[in-house]
Amino acid sequence: MLFQVGGQGTRPTFFEMAAAQQLPASLRAAVTYSVGVLALRRPFLHKVLDYEDEFFALLMLVLETHSLRNTDASFSESLYGLRRRSVRIRAKKDDTRLKSSDGIHHSGLEKRQRVLSVVFMVVLPYFKSKLHSVYNKEREARLQASLWGPTDERFDDAYYFGGGGNPLLSRGGTDAETSVRTRLTKKIQKIIFACYPWLHASCEGLSFTYQLLYLLDATGFYSVGLHALGIHVCRATGQELMDNSSRISKIRSRERERLLGPLWLKKLQGALLSCAYTMLDYAQTGLIAAVFFFKMMEWWYQSAEERMSAPTVYPPPPPPPPPKVAKEGIPLPPDRTICPLCSQKRANPSVVTVSGFVFCYACIFKYVSQYKRCPVTLMPATVEQIRRLFHDM
Repeated sequence: MLFQVGGQGTRPTFFEMAAAQQLPASLRAAVTYSVGVLALRRPFLHKVLDYEDEFFALLMLVLETHSLRNTDASFSESLYGLRRRSVRIRAKKDDTRLKSSDGIHHSGLEKRQRVLSVVFMVVLPYFKSKLHSVYNKEREARLQASLWGPTDERFDDAYYFGGGGNPLLSRGGTDAETSVRTRLTKKIQKIIFACYPWLHASCEGLSFTYQLLYLLDATGFYSVGLHALGIHVCRATGQELMDNSSRISKIRSRERERLLGPLWLKKLQGALLSCAYTMLDYAQTGLIAAVFFFKMMEWWYQSAEERMSAPTVYPPPPPPPPPKVAKEGIPLPPDRTICPLCSQKRANPSVVTVSGFVFCYACIFKYVSQYKRCPVTLMPATVEQIRRLFHDM
């Protein structure tokens, strides 16, 4: 148990549950970032990033299964000292010995609840992530099609321009199978594109509703999955932690007794089991500590590199000389607020970017449209090089 958050009673606070729920997403982002940085020097790690969903789902499957088996809690819940308990509702009776006023009795998790908990925490998020990626690809494909046209037409044109014989013979007999598979894939993608936003909105709405009800103490279930499985999340007491440690040691001793084979094989299997148990026991704190240490070292070396590679600050170069007034050009008035063209106070001041002189917008627009030059310097100019000024000097 890494963290112990304040509160009274066995019911966790909303902040404990929210922190436990958000920890896997934060851990995934940190692991992905760490692997991405390491992949810069070890290119073979790019394969892990190509199968990011599968890699993280496999990692969480091992961690969640081990945590539920040993502590009756998920990977993140065990870090906050929380435990999952099966809910059984008793009939209300006029019995003073009944401790809970609502008739709820907590017991240990059943095997079915452990398996379904893994499904809700690992399998369903994996499929949701895959659906989200398919939806994003389909959305990008439709956006490209709206801008550049359907991709099939472009590919067909490229194919026929490729040259080299009869296109009907070059495709062979697998063209029909490929076309059927392509049409089926496109239909599935269209169905996902149409249904996924509604499914995602429904899931987020239900999740928000349960969290709001949990915050208002109107329900004991923090999420839809916990309600469907009939599971409450409670704080673990000191006695439960001690009982859990003894139960884990008994389970592992029985597993060692069931080892078969000669003596040397039993010792080898026992050593492998001990290594696996140790690695899994420290995987929770070790994984988070390793990511934190890696981020700290990355920040440390990045700060040092930034200090070493900080560019030398040079003084700004002097401004270029102002453009010269042409002899045949319009002379500048002594008052800077007067327009050189109309000899009146400037209205809607605008600058010609090729020379930097300011005129009335109507005057300079009419002049440049007719003569295609600056009236003062006679430098070539267009109406696109006229800029409005909102702070006249």
